[in-house]
This record gives sequence, C-alpha cells and structure tokens, in this order.
Amino acid sequence: MSVLRSTPPRVPRPPARHPYLDHPGPLAFAHRGGAFGGPENSLPAFAHAAHLGYRYLETDVHATADGVLLAVHDARLDRTTDAVGTIAELPWRVVRRARMAGREPIPRFEELLEAFPQARFNVDVKAESGIRPFVEAVRRANAWDRVCAASFSDARLAALRREAGPRLALALGPRGVLGLRLRSWTGPLPVDRLLGSAARRGAVCVQVPPRWPVDAAGKAEHGFLRIVDRAFTDTAHRLGLQVHVWTIDDADEIAALLDLGVDGVMADRVDVLRSVLRARGAWPSAPSAAPVPAARPAPADRPADRPADRPADRPAGRHGQSGHPDQE
Repeated sequence: MSVLRSTPPRVPRPPARHPYLDHPGPLAFAHRGGAFGGPENSLPAFAHAAHLGYRYLETDVHATADGVLLAVHDARLDRTTDAVGTIAELPWRVVRRARMAGREPIPRFEELLEAFPQARFNVDVKAESGIRPFVEAVRRANAWDRVCAASFSDARLAALRREAGPRLALALGPRGVLGLRLRSWTGPLPVDRLLGSAARRGAVCVQVPPRWPVDAAGKAEHGFLRIVDRAFTDTAHRLGLQVHVWTIDDADEIAALLDLGVDGVMADRVDVLRSVLRARGAWPSAPSAAPVPAARPAPADRPADRPADRPADRPAGRHGQSGHPDQE
C-alpha cells in the first residue's frame, strides 16, 4: 500500500468546533512525546517532537497528594522511574526526586505549557483527583485554546465540563464512542442516551484505537472489533466531530486511516508519522526550533540506593499496544 494514496472521504472534514482543532490538514500527535529524544512524557521527548515540527503533543496527568499535577501515564512510579509508590498518595517533595532513565524528572503539566508555548496538548486526565488541578493549570496559563481533555471515564469528562465550562475542548467519552459506532452501522437513531447530551455538547472530537478487543477485559484472545472505518468517520463528520486514532506506528496503516478520512493520528514513532505526512504533502513546512533541555542532576538529598521493595527487573520501556485503554 502506498503512503501517497489519498482518497477523499465521502463526508468532508467538519469545520473546527474549537480553536484547538484549527490546523490545516491532518493533526499529528506525538504520543507521550514520542519514542525518541528521551523517556516517555519527559521534557527532552517533547522538545524533540517539537523540534521535528510537531504542534500537537499527547500526555497524561496525575496529581500528587498535595495537588501538584504531573505529566505521567502510570498511577504508580514503579515502571517509568527509579522510585516506587502511588503518585496520589505521595507529596510533591517526594515525587520530585524520582528520575526517568536515571536522569529525567517527571515534569509538571504547567512546566510543559510554559516550555512549549506554541504547542497544543491532548491530555488524558487519569484520575478524579487530577480534575481540579488540571483545570486550574489551564486557567492560570490561559491555555483554553491549546488544550483538549480526554478520559476513559464519562463521569470524569462530565466533571471536567462542570469545572471548566464551555471553554475547554473535550474528546467524546466511552458511551459516546459506543453510540457513534452503533449509529454508523444503523443510521440515525435516538442515540442521545449513549452519546450523552452533556458530552455531545462539549465534545469536539472522538479519539479511538482502530480496533478494540472483543474481550471486556481488554484481551485479544477472542479477536477484535473494528471501530474506525469509512462509515464511522463519515458519521462522526456529520455530527461535527473530528476523528483521531491512536497509537499507530506503521506507515501503511497510517496511510490507510488517512484515506478513510481520519483527522488526526497519534504515534510513538514520530519519525514514521512525519514521513507519511511529508510524502502526502501534509506536513508543516517550518519546524519548531525548540531546544532539547539538558538532563538535570538529581537533588543532593535523593537516596542513591534502590528501595528494597523495588523490583530489580522492572521493564524500563513503554507498554506495548494491547488495545486496552488504560495502557494508552
């Protein structure tokens, strides 16, 4: 399959519902900053993506016990850092000593907003405790046009809408995705119960994997349910929603999804996604000149020894794609 192929979708891309989506051509997202440049969700990783020309950066947030909002995927420190413990149960003065790959601290979300003022952030708010700190961070930075919030919890999305009001861009929640998939199969339906009237009013996009494990536990033993096809993208576009797909690192699959009319792709392999878009003439011409921050030394009081309960053989890399949302 050629990456140059480009078949216009039956239903045109809808006008941007929110300034966050105001961008010519497909949106390219660096998933957790991408697989190069530094550990996932680190300042060097995001800086590397920005230097390549990425305008959209994807991340996740958790809040510490004292309300400091961090750009980090896991609820625990164990996988990605040299520390252990649940972030929500630890104060910032403890978490700030943790290092990714032995050198990089976990960045605060506000640090990212300040470091990359031209970037737009797609943020998965991972827990209820992060809702208020997230909204306050966006409000302090006046970054309403630069941030879109996503969540695998409809209740969390509703709470974000209540806390932030209409200025915050939201992705569609799980119930809405189900309603959209059903509507794409059956045609117009009274789907407000599934789409959720509150979520539909605030949602500006739908963000999904291309397929979903049939097993409710997120395992693939029983096969996959296809989510993204031409009918799905057309239905989303008729409702004024952009379609963004995660996490795609294969050039042929990226091209096939773009041919289906998707409006954005999230990738770890930021080099592959950029190459596909450049081949199709859809990459911004002027890359960012963002510098790559130098690794910062650990604080002098940071304990040098590994905690006794830290597993010695903990994998250092990112999770592989399993199709389960909590691993994306």
